[in-house]
Amino acid sequence: MRKGFTLVEIMIVVAIIGLLAAIAIPSFIKARTTSQRNACVNNLRQIDGAKEQWAMAANQPPTAVPQEANVAEYIKGGTVNCTCPADPTEIFSTSYAINDLVTDPACKIGSTFTPAHTL
Repeated sequence: MRKGFTLVEIMIVVAIIGLLAAIAIPSFIKARTTSQRNACVNNLRQIDGAKEQWAMAANQPPTAVPQEANVAEYIKGGTVNCTCPADPTEIFSTSYAINDLVTDPACKIGSTFTPAHTL
């Protein structure tokens, strides 16, 4: 009597692995997308807080529009590490619109996603 697996047994194992992968992969993609969105929203919160701190320190009116250099000193690590995770090849100025003090900052990259990356 020979020991080993038959072709049918191996095909069943491969089919089960394929079925499990078909179930798991979309969940991993959704989890990654949700994680990127949450990280981007957190960046928007940091930018908004940095805008408020800059405005208070510089005694600015609500219509003032801070520049990247103005808010960089109020963000830990500066704006170098503050980019939308949906496209890490971008830089701060192409990832986010700072806007004026009464308008929330916006993600330029995440606005095309559903749900959008908004504060």
